Order: sequence, then C-alpha cells, then structure tokens
Amino acid sequence: MKTIIHGGTIVNEGKSFVGDIVIVDDEISSIGQAETADCIVDATGCFVLPGIIDDHVHFREPGLTDKADIESESCAAAAGGVTSFFDMPNTVPQTTSLEALEEKFQIAAKKSHVNYSFFFGATNSNVSLFSQLDKHRVPGIKLFMGSSTGNMLVDRHEVLDRIFAETSLPIMAHCEDTAVINQNMTKFKERYGDDPPIQTHPLIRSEEACCQSTMKAIELAIRHNTRLHIAHVTTAAELEQIVRANSSHGGMADARITAEATVGHLLFSQEDYNRLGARIKVNPAIKSVRDRQALRDGLMDGRISVIGTDHAPHLLSQKQGGAACAASGMPMIQFSLVTMLELVDKGVLTIERLVELMSHNPARLFEVRQRGFLRPGFKADVVIVRPHSPWVVTPSVIMSKCGWSPMEGHTYQWRVEKTFCNGHLVYDNGVVDKEYIGKPLSFR
Repeated sequence: MKTIIHGGTIVNEGKSFVGDIVIVDDEISSIGQAETADCIVDATGCFVLPGIIDDHVHFREPGLTDKADIESESCAAAAGGVTSFFDMPNTVPQTTSLEALEEKFQIAAKKSHVNYSFFFGATNSNVSLFSQLDKHRVPGIKLFMGSSTGNMLVDRHEVLDRIFAETSLPIMAHCEDTAVINQNMTKFKERYGDDPPIQTHPLIRSEEACCQSTMKAIELAIRHNTRLHIAHVTTAAELEQIVRANSSHGGMADARITAEATVGHLLFSQEDYNRLGARIKVNPAIKSVRDRQALRDGLMDGRISVIGTDHAPHLLSQKQGGAACAASGMPMIQFSLVTMLELVDKGVLTIERLVELMSHNPARLFEVRQRGFLRPGFKADVVIVRPHSPWVVTPSVIMSKCGWSPMEGHTYQWRVEKTFCNGHLVYDNGVVDKEYIGKPLSFR
C-alpha cells in the first residue's frame, strides 16, 4: 500500500517546507515530491507533523477502568494526534512486578489504537527486578519521590540510593517532599477545616516541597551518573536547580538531567482555580503566573526538554471538593497538541520547537527506535493539523471515558484532521478506526 500525503507544510527537524510524504506500508519511503500512489491525501493548507509521543499518561488499566481504559484513552490519543504513549505504573495492581508489566502489554496488544509502552514502577522492595527488565521494551523506571495517586512513595534513603545506583534505564521522577506537604496540610486544616479550599492546593503542595525533592533526585543522579528525567516541573526554582546541575556537568547540550513540562502547567496558573476549581487540581499543583511564565520561557531556551500531559482521568464525581478531598489529575491527551499550537499562535514557542518538544525529544531521550521524526525508513506516525478551523470542545467530542475536560466550552482555532499510526489512518476528522491496533514501542 502506497500513500502520499500531498502539499502540506512539513515541520520536521527544525525546518518547515511544503512537500509530499510517501508512505509504503508502515514506513516513510521518501520526502519531497511524488506523483502516483494507491491513495493521495490532500494536505494543502495544513501542517504535517511527526506523530506526538506522550511520555506521561495514566490510562488506568487494569483495575481503575471505571475512569478510563487503554481502549478509550488511546482513542482520545489518536484524536489528539498522539501516536505513541508511555503509561505510568500506579494502576491496580501496580506495575511493580514482571507479571503486572506483562499483563499490561497483553491488554494493549488487544485494545490500544496507537503505539504503547509502560514504565516499570520502583518501590521500597523491588530494586532486584530492574536487572530482569527488557530494556528494549520499556522506556524507564518511574519513581514517586512524593506521595501522589497510588501509594507508591519511595522515601527510604538507602533504597533511593540503590535505585539510582543499580538501573541503567532512565529514571522518571515525581518530585515532591511528603513531609513538607503533610506539614502544610495540617496547617491549612487547622485554619479551614478538613477540606481546605482548592485555592490552597499550590500552598500545600508548595514550591518548597517540589524543590527539596528535586534537589535530592539531582544529587542522587549526579552521584551515580544516572539519566534523570524530572516529571511535571512546576516552578522557576526547579528549573534553576536543573540548569545549575547540568552546568557543572557539561552543560544543557549534553544534559543527563532533563525536565518535562505538562500542557496543564503551561496553560493554567493558580488564578484559574477560581474559575475551574478542582478540575485543574493535579499533583504537583499548578502554581503562580510567574512559575507558568518560567516554564513557557523554558520551552524555547532549552531548560524544558519534553512536553507531556500527565493525562490522568477521574470521574467528575471524584473531582468534587477542595485541596484534601478532590482527586488530583485531569484528562488532556486529546487536546494537548491543539493547546500547544495555540501557544505557538501567541508567540510562546515556534511550531518547529513544538515538534522538537513533543516528538523529537521524547524519541531522543528515551531512545525510541524509528519514531519521532519524519525520515525515510522510520515508521509512518504522522499527524495532519489545519489552522484557522474553529471548533468548540463539547461533551460530545470528548473521547476519554471520564467524559469531561477542563477545556469544555473553549474554542480552538487548530484542528487535528488526520492521524496516521504505522502508516494506517487511525483517526480521520472525528472518527477513530477501532479495528486498528497499534504496536509495542521498541527502545535503545
């Protein structure tokens, strides 16, 4: 099967140019000008990008499928131009045993409509399993250095030291200091009662809590020369810590310590709690306008390496309440690319840098084979987006199983028209091909 994506503006490896992409079966055959094919897709007026790789999702399966599952959330991914995802381990059971990891791969092989892999979760007692992991199947180790959803906190110093010492895989760390959070929560409960107002969430899960934990992770990574990827950085101070650490060990160009920013932290600030309440409650918390601006500035100057979503669906009934009672997490994967394209329109970053952050760099940092770039011989993961094509987020367009979004009522000017996964048209103007199953990702 030969397909030509014709006449779109191709954005790839720092350049934008009008041309054709030729796909033969599941791979890109050539980029340039082409004439004949079994199928010609007219992309005139559109931008053609590598498929988005989301390095941070919670698809909730197994065990939490009232909220979401791999089938529903991979549909949302395809609709958002996301062709590959790395899922997190805080499911039921947790992905902290080889058997639980294999179960996830088996589920995805039957249900995922885009490409997939799964982080292996670190605990206080499973470091001995790291050497048995197939480094070609998993992106890395997920480490919770602060309590969040799923009770996977690793807080014993000798275990943390061993985790950083004994893995050759990248560590993706959730960095918040639990002792600081607990002290803050006690203080605000004394003032407000058992469920402090949602506006106190960034004061409870504070800058101090993030910075103390991030500094500990950096120190361990430097001591053991471990590849450390810090998930959902939320503060200007953390970015400064990362820059200082890399500057003393070769600089940002060859960084062993990298930062992920999420779409939610780039879009919202603590002022939005008044408007959206617990719908934007996430861990670590969305913080100040100043912190959001620092994250946005970091997109272009290299301090941020990857944009993910931390896509974390909950039922809307579970999002009721304040800083103590409302569940933390929000669904964003369907709207991540179009949200970032709006930030392109606002001058926050260029479209070439967007592709670097959402496609190229996830592939580079985790060494994903044959994906993340539009290159001959690479798998044909491609998304076509159209500018100046307004549409409104309504419940009827939301594909996540939870059925809601913090973006409801918002009018987007960009539209994902088509998503190709391994050369297959998996999403086409509102319709997902639910017969198609994606492929397991391969690394290193």
